[in-house]
Amino acid sequence: MKALQIVKYGEITESLSINEIEKPTVQSKDILVEVKAASLNPIDYKMAQGHLKELLDLDLPVTIGFDVSGVVVEKGNDVTSFEIGDEIYARVPQEQMGTIAEFVTINADKVAKKPENISFEEASGLPLTGLTAIQALEKAGLKEDDRILIHAGSGGVGSFAIQYAKAKGAIVYTTTSSKNVDWVKALGADRVIDYKEEDYKEVANNLDIVFDTLGDDYTFDAFKIIKEGGVVTSIVGPPDEESAKIMGIPDYNLPEQLSNLIEEKSIAYKHTWMQPNAAQLKEIKTMVEEGDIKPTVDLIYEFEDGIDAYEYLATGRAEGKVIISLS
Repeated sequence: MKALQIVKYGEITESLSINEIEKPTVQSKDILVEVKAASLNPIDYKMAQGHLKELLDLDLPVTIGFDVSGVVVEKGNDVTSFEIGDEIYARVPQEQMGTIAEFVTINADKVAKKPENISFEEASGLPLTGLTAIQALEKAGLKEDDRILIHAGSGGVGSFAIQYAKAKGAIVYTTTSSKNVDWVKALGADRVIDYKEEDYKEVANNLDIVFDTLGDDYTFDAFKIIKEGGVVTSIVGPPDEESAKIMGIPDYNLPEQLSNLIEEKSIAYKHTWMQPNAAQLKEIKTMVEEGDIKPTVDLIYEFEDGIDAYEYLATGRAEGKVIISLS
């Protein structure tokens, strides 16, 4: 079968290649999925560029991709939750990475049936971004009437988080660039801040939650606009102790600057290292079918153009998800 693989670390055009590889073998708790669509995520090309070598030890060549939607064509002896022909979607575990391929095996416990009212392409764009947003906002204890700032509202995680937070009854602020203001407003945000025209720190303050999707100074600046007792929840800032354990970082301590900020304002700091979760995928399925969440797809590429798709994603100009279709 054909697969898009990382063959070496470097620039995207040099590190990725479409290769012929063996079809994966189904283990007792796995399903074999004929891939209909797979979505791209920044973590993919960052791995290809070698930026995550210290965290993720890859045995190259390795097939790229974590998000998938498709059809079950074979199942292991212990699998009772799926039947041949079921339409599914998933974010595969790290050890089963490789969704930009004609077939992929997935542990059945990490999979859910895809929403019935959307296409395979739309469904493939939901797992990683959706699970990341849900896990980060659940860690923050998001509830009705919470005032929350979600950075980068036009990104994959941000666009999902806006819709999810609004469905939970929160009051949502978000940042985006001028060209995306109308598009992000349509997602339901109560206040869209054009960061090219406004300083978000002057518009959004005394917040219950800041969802940091950008990192660096944005992580620390969150403490300037959060209320006492609020929560900063991040997916790109320094790990907290819980995430450090998941990431395999021994004897970890929060950076001193961060610890001081937490103590000064009695702020809770949470970091999310997203994990596959079938129950949350089922929640997303329900929300999509009920109209609370709408997939945000920017461009769809054919499998043969997968390298071009990753080059486009790396420009940072995508409005929503970039998808590879194998249908």
